[in-house]
Amino acid sequence: MPRTLRARHDCFALSQPFRIARGVKTQADVITVELVAGGIVGRGEGVPYPRYGESVESALAAIESVRGAIEDGAGRTELLALLPAGAARNALDCALWDLEARQAGTSVAALLGAPEPGRIASALTVVIDIPMAMGAAAHRIAGAPLLKVKVDASIPDAQIRAVRAAAPEARLIVDPNESWDRNLVEAMQPLLAELRVDLLEQPVPANEDSWLEDFTPLIPICADESVHLAADLDVIARRYGHVNVKLDKAGGLTAALELAHAARARGLGLMTGCMVSSSLSIAPALHIARMSDFVDLDGPVWLREDRPGGVRDQAGYLAPPQKGFWGTQ
Repeated sequence: MPRTLRARHDCFALSQPFRIARGVKTQADVITVELVAGGIVGRGEGVPYPRYGESVESALAAIESVRGAIEDGAGRTELLALLPAGAARNALDCALWDLEARQAGTSVAALLGAPEPGRIASALTVVIDIPMAMGAAAHRIAGAPLLKVKVDASIPDAQIRAVRAAAPEARLIVDPNESWDRNLVEAMQPLLAELRVDLLEQPVPANEDSWLEDFTPLIPICADESVHLAADLDVIARRYGHVNVKLDKAGGLTAALELAHAARARGLGLMTGCMVSSSLSIAPALHIARMSDFVDLDGPVWLREDRPGGVRDQAGYLAPPQKGFWGTQ
C-alpha cells in the first residue's frame, strides 16, 4: 500500500531551564514524522542532539534522503541499512512500528509478545544549580522513588550532599554528563558510597574512558555517551556495569531492543533514558523500560505543555499514555 511521509520540526517550551554540565535548554526541538497509508497514521519522534553532530536541519535532510524508499514500502529492517543511528532513524522507525500496529489492529506490545506498558518508577531530575537550590528542588520531589542528580566538576560533593539531605530515602543516579576526569571519579568514590548513590552515569568523556577497564568502582558506573548500538558492547562490557539505552542514540526501537537484549545477555545492567522530549518519544521507550533496572524518562515532565494524551508523572511514577496515543488502537 502506498505511503505518504510527512516530517516537521516541532518546538516545546520548557516550564523551567534544564541545566546540565553541557549547557542549558529552555525548549525541546524535536522532529515529528507521520506515515500515512490507507487513512491510517503512524507517528514517531526524534530529538536531534548537537553532542552527536545532529541538528533539526540535518535530521530533516536525512529523512528527506530516504523519502522515496519509505514511501515505496521500506520497512524497519531496510531502514537500518538506509540511515545511521540517530534522531532521524528513530523518528522513522517508531512511526513504522506505530503504523504496523495500527494496520494490524493490534498493539506494539502484542507485536513484541510483551505486556502492555504500565505504571513504572521513573527518575525525576534535579538540574545543576547552587547546592541550596538543588536541595530545595530535591525537597519538593523527595517522595519520588528515584532522583537523577545533574552535576559538573565544580562542586559535585556539595551538590550531591544537598540532594541527599533533602531526599534521604530516594535512590540516586548521579550524572556528570562527561564533565569529570579520572582523578575526580577516583576522589568521589568514598562520598558516592557514603551517600548511597545507586549509579554513576557517564562521568568521563566517551573517548577518555579506557582506564575504566582496570578500575573497580565502589558503585556501579553506567555508559551513556559511550554506547549507542549492540556492536559497541565488546568494548563497553570491559568498562561499565550498566548501559543507558536511548532510542535517539540507537536510532529507533528496533535497534534499541537489539542493544537491550544483547546487554542483558552479557550480564550488564540496563537503564532506559531519553532526551528532553514530548511523550511521543517516551511511549516507544516504555518497551525498553520494562526490561530495565533504572528508568529515566522524565523528558515530558519538563515541558510547559506536552502532546495531548501523553504520559503522566505521578510523584515519580510514570503512567503510560492514553490508549491510542502511540502503538495502540
